[in-house]
Amino acid sequence: MTRALEVFYLPWLFLAVTFLGGLRVVDRVVFVPPPLFALVLATLLLIALVRCRAFAPLTLMDASRPALANLNGAVVLLTLFAAAVQVFNAVVPDAGLPRLVVAVFLFLLLLNTLAASADRTHVLRGLAVTLGSTFVLKFVVLAALSDPAGGWLKRLLVAALDGVTLGTLSQQPFAAATGYLAFLTLLLFFAGLVLLPRGSRDPSVALIEVPSL
Repeated sequence: MTRALEVFYLPWLFLAVTFLGGLRVVDRVVFVPPPLFALVLATLLLIALVRCRAFAPLTLMDASRPALANLNGAVVLLTLFAAAVQVFNAVVPDAGLPRLVVAVFLFLLLLNTLAASADRTHVLRGLAVTLGSTFVLKFVVLAALSDPAGGWLKRLLVAALDGVTLGTLSQQPFAAATGYLAFLTLLLFFAGLVLLPRGSRDPSVALIEVPSL
């Protein structure tokens, strides 16, 4: 990992994710703090990244590194955790039954990922599919159901969900810009994950393997 990547690019990238993940556009721009369960999900995600060797924290903080370098590494770790928290804050529905179902689903999925001990490629691919699915659920499906003006998608969903009380599914309507910001948040977060120093696939050799840029 280059010094510029560790000191500048990764921290600012994750700080951008942290800021964008909490933004909601209604009649004005508001910043929504993350719920407590988002911290739990982010902790499980970071453990999963370390276990699958997608992230090697010893490259950032180690007794062999100078104090200033360890401080830089600590900043990367803190901003990575904050970004993971805000990614979950961005894609999990804001209220009602969908919020509970998605939160439990993500919790169980991350626990399963830890138990499976999958490799880096499978974990990142699974994470992309999972977060992408929750994004579509929140900003396409639930947004259509919550749209006061309605539309063809809402009519189609109402017909498909015949017998379901829509009050348990609808969310507070947001401007379309909120969905675009959430999509940008996901893209920046995955870019940061790809740039993180990764662990070696072979446990018999060095513990870390820094990707070349």
